[in-house]
Amino acid sequence: MAVIHRTTLAPTKLELLAEWLPSRPWYVGSPRPELDRSGGFRLDDPQGEVGMELMVVTDTSGEEPTAYFVPLTYRGAALDGAQDALVGTTEHGVLGKRWVYDGFHDPVLTAQLLALLDGRAEPQAQSVSDTPDPTIERACEAGLLGSATGRAADGPDGTDLALTDGPVLHVNRVLRPGSLPEGAAGHVSGPWRTPDDEEVRGVFAVLRPA
Repeated sequence: MAVIHRTTLAPTKLELLAEWLPSRPWYVGSPRPELDRSGGFRLDDPQGEVGMELMVVTDTSGEEPTAYFVPLTYRGAALDGAQDALVGTTEHGVLGKRWVYDGFHDPVLTAQLLALLDGRAEPQAQSVSDTPDPTIERACEAGLLGSATGRAADGPDGTDLALTDGPVLHVNRVLRPGSLPEGAAGHVSGPWRTPDDEEVRGVFAVLRPA
């Protein structure tokens, strides 16, 4: 189970993301994001080594607020071959130096996200230790999920991960409230809060059949 430490981070997660987000092809905001944490959940690493937080942040720097889905992993050492996915490093008040990665390019998070889709992993509360999060919904047609076949591909409308036997897991990086798109074979969805403190729901990830 995920253990949440009540401690300091320097720089903070939002400070790291404000520097990193404008470099992403799916980012649609200004060069200087103004970010608030809006929601999200966690997944557990079966080995207990990698922290995983699937965060929603809202950028209020533009004319209209924009919510982004940003899965992050926290590691005690650099991940080999993942320099391009590094969001930054931070000093954790309990755990020391942590390497923070775009989680969709981290094999531990992608494996657990597929396990969540398949019903083999349980979403955890973002800010409370040892607490499942019942607001996160998942569904998947039987027999579709394989393993990832390679690195994730970022594009202007999100991130795609090709799976064995043809399906693609698409992550919506720019979030919009709404229901599941037509033709989806599986999904992960959940809530976040707007700057007006309204709770909305939308789809975080969609499994598209071959």
